[in-house]
Amino acid sequence: MLVVDDEPEFRQLVAGCLTEEGFEVLEAGDGLEALLQLKRERPGVLLLDLRMPRLGGLEVLRRVQALGQSVRVLIVTGFPEDVPPGALPQGVDAILVKPFEMNALLQALRAETTSHGAAAPDGPAAPTPSEPPARRRARVLVVDDDPDVGATLIEVLNVLGHEGHWVADGPGALRALVEAPFDVVLLDILMPGLSGLDALPSIRALAPGVPVIMVSGAADEQLGRRALARGAFDYVVKPVDLHYLADAVELALFLRPTSAG
Repeated sequence: MLVVDDEPEFRQLVAGCLTEEGFEVLEAGDGLEALLQLKRERPGVLLLDLRMPRLGGLEVLRRVQALGQSVRVLIVTGFPEDVPPGALPQGVDAILVKPFEMNALLQALRAETTSHGAAAPDGPAAPTPSEPPARRRARVLVVDDDPDVGATLIEVLNVLGHEGHWVADGPGALRALVEAPFDVVLLDILMPGLSGLDALPSIRALAPGVPVIMVSGAADEQLGRRALARGAFDYVVKPVDLHYLADAVELALFLRPTSAG
């Protein structure tokens, strides 16, 4: 099963208790990491916190349902007002409000499911090993006013097996998207003239199925949240971490609508 929560202490506590009960436990610190784990490991149960940075629990649930992946979902939240009155939301087997007793979680895990139409296992489910799918080669548009940064990102993308194309500003990005299809856009947030934040709505309107990953020169959470609110898929911070960027591009490709492009 996969435990998704942005509080490391909570994840470790729950994972330790469930491991003692015989469950094989994976952990994720935010919604995007959770989706990547769901893709790669295909756990049978998802313990999902509602309020997280980058991608909240409700958005994760929506994307899981859109993917049609068979997984039991248990929601946890530290905010009682998050619990809807009446019946459970579609696709959710139980909601637990923090703090809760581990026995309550175990009881929910062992209960018969009512929302997915399949019986819950009597005990921990045996893992189903599978080879992770090969990373797909993508055409990536890099938008950054600094040629050195652009060249570095192109080099990183080449190392990852992708095809990168660089333009220096927002208008150039719009022209490039009109002239040729792209699978992903890496967009610098702060550029002179038309900034990345200002260009984002136009890029989304011009290429609505193409995920946009914002690139920031500073770990500014508020700026990142503004970008996500305007439709960005994710954001990465310079200097770009190779593995983080690889995962972000892979997940963007995985979740991209099949009709896009």
